Amino acid sequence: MFVPLSVLEFRDRAATYFGDKIGVIDGERCFTYREYAERTHRLASALRRLGVEPGDRVSFVTYNTHQLLEAYYGVLEAGAVLNPINIRLTPSDIAYILDHSGSTVVAYHADFAPLVEQIAPSLAHRPVFVVMEGEPRETQEAPTSRVEGAAASSVADAERGRSPSTAIDYEALLASGRSDEPPADVDENAVAELFYTSGTTGRPKGVALTHRALYLHGLQAAQALRITDADVILHVVPLFHVNGWGAPHWMTMVGGQHVMLRKFDPAALLSLVERHGVTYLLAVPTIFNAVLNSPELERRDVSSLKRVLVGGAPSSPALIRALEERLGVQALVGYGLSETSPVVSIAWPRQHLLDVEPPERRLERQATTGWAVPGVRLRVVTPEGEDVRPDGEQLGEIVVRSNVVMDGYYREPESTAASIRDGWFHTGDMATIDAQGYATIRDRAKDVIISGGENISSVDIENALADFPGILEAAVVAAPDERWGEVPVAVVVLKPGVIATADDVLAHCRERLAGFKVPRRVEFRDQLPKGGTGKILKGELREPFWRGYELRVH
Repeated sequence: MFVPLSVLEFRDRAATYFGDKIGVIDGERCFTYREYAERTHRLASALRRLGVEPGDRVSFVTYNTHQLLEAYYGVLEAGAVLNPINIRLTPSDIAYILDHSGSTVVAYHADFAPLVEQIAPSLAHRPVFVVMEGEPRETQEAPTSRVEGAAASSVADAERGRSPSTAIDYEALLASGRSDEPPADVDENAVAELFYTSGTTGRPKGVALTHRALYLHGLQAAQALRITDADVILHVVPLFHVNGWGAPHWMTMVGGQHVMLRKFDPAALLSLVERHGVTYLLAVPTIFNAVLNSPELERRDVSSLKRVLVGGAPSSPALIRALEERLGVQALVGYGLSETSPVVSIAWPRQHLLDVEPPERRLERQATTGWAVPGVRLRVVTPEGEDVRPDGEQLGEIVVRSNVVMDGYYREPESTAASIRDGWFHTGDMATIDAQGYATIRDRAKDVIISGGENISSVDIENALADFPGILEAAVVAAPDERWGEVPVAVVVLKPGVIATADDVLAHCRERLAGFKVPRRVEFRDQLPKGGTGKILKGELREPFWRGYELRVH
């Protein structure tokens, strides 16, 4: 028997077996899984009535809201492709994504009305606009018939919602849909979701994920993360980022509870953990670092937390240790990319190794990039494609082979061919691997510092800096040097009230690093630039050092 794979099955399963359970919490709004499923059915129906055809792209510009979580199923049920957009991108990049994807509908939170109004006139085509949580207007009522152009409907219906000033209200749109329309057939190999990379080099590229990839990733990730219906996840990771780490699908599949966090603030996060009994947190290192250094931590009951997963950037053993000691959780590192749906490895300790290795080795392993989850083959290879020595020393690139790897970069065949070669996806992440198969990312290929012919991992230096008691956060980038070509520079943010000098920081590094790895200088900042997930933007830090140089090493 052949049954097409689709994540819509996850929603239907939740509605069947957990229908009366509160499945989604967003501020003061709560929905049972039955109510949540009905809203996604109505969204699908309303989009069809709005003129959305199979394969059309539907974009969302919003925070982590229940509406975006509904889109993860409603848009797909309509046969369309969901395109959540990074709200931290520049207006020009967002306009580029809307044009490049050819979005036919753009739903946006009312807070982003100025942004949408700014870019709308520059779009090559005119999508239908839908506003969430905006002020109701008479012109915002949803159309009751399919809008297929002026030839098939009145001019008024065709134009309604074609500009931000006449955007259709989201709740009115849902009210126009039905919850009992028969579902359309699903092609498991059709693109279901489209995530654009942040565009740190060149324009953003759209990562196309199929129904099949998302379904298999949901199964693999739920098993690998050991999630159950007893778990409560706080959506700290933006749902526009790397498929929300897959949480909209694997959490729904097991019948766990979704709690939405619209804007990150350590106090708000800790309050929601206490209020809703959150058991599982996933976030980047800078987010966890902010939580650990928040005075609110001592005032909140976080005993419900059982496990945290650190991803999005390399972590340090010091952070893993601090999370376990301060939060009373098991802390692990996970790894993945937009192009892999995303989870491909988790740094789970293995019992047979715990039985024979020193206790401190456990924390060291949990801070590595980890080993492949079921369904994924992961290797670390040389430029010639040969496996590196499994000694934890030889540097190579992580390559991945799996059903969860992207279909390709949307409308970018050359970029796709450059990334997927000989049946393996090349991540661009440079790592080592040990005899037990634990990989450890040392850097992105573009962030490796080549000084006097020596390859220096910025992550190694950052891990050393993480052990300095007075440092809140730090990043290491390459700066030009006449003698060595380039050298490492540490950019540091101190904890409030801490006084430390560059000499203090450098002395600390000399005790922990080989001489050629010690930063040549230290610069102090009030804060570090971050992207939509809280990940430090090294490109922005690096740029001032190289300004005016015609030839750059990177």
